[in-house]
Amino acid sequence: MPAKNSATAAEIYQLKVTLLGTKPPIWRKLLVPTDFTLTQLHDVLQVAMGWQECHLHEFTAGGRRFGPPDPEEGFMEVENERKVRLSSLLRRTGAKVIYTYDFGDSWEHSIVLQKCFPAAPTMSYPICIDGQLACPPEDCGGIPGFYDLLDALKDPKHEQHQELKDWVGGDYDPEAFSIEAINRILVHWIPRRSRRSSRGAGAGAR
Repeated sequence: MPAKNSATAAEIYQLKVTLLGTKPPIWRKLLVPTDFTLTQLHDVLQVAMGWQECHLHEFTAGGRRFGPPDPEEGFMEVENERKVRLSSLLRRTGAKVIYTYDFGDSWEHSIVLQKCFPAAPTMSYPICIDGQLACPPEDCGGIPGFYDLLDALKDPKHEQHQELKDWVGGDYDPEAFSIEAINRILVHWIPRRSRRSSRGAGAGAR
């Protein structure tokens, strides 16, 4: 786990992030500064979950929608996520935000505030402290497609076994999860897209 001086953030949120519809649940537990913007949280979620930054996303909370401003996507009437800090949305233990990634596959993540505490001077944030299972492959068809894919991969006699095995890649392991792999990226935290080439650590052996 990272152990550097934190240059910012007097307080830290412990967040439980769960990919909705997965059984057993695919989840991560994260420590992030309370003054993070939703844009920064999006970047951390991509790393921690193991997504590849290939699709649009949005956050929803209390009937409000937040996303990246994009003049070419005028149909998306959302508030600017770059101007919204976590502390303005998660004001009490148990408060929740929904993060949706990929409007086609509709991967919905529940983000729940578990607790708030002072930042430790010897720690670097954000960090991942726990979790379970690899996230689904990109573009596999949402929750139904993901479990159809797993069924086919488990059954050598399935008519699409070899086709889907070739598509997903031989190193995909749905059981894989590595806190160390995630934190190797997060320990060098730089906001926005500077780590684009390092995406996918949250998936373990991806």
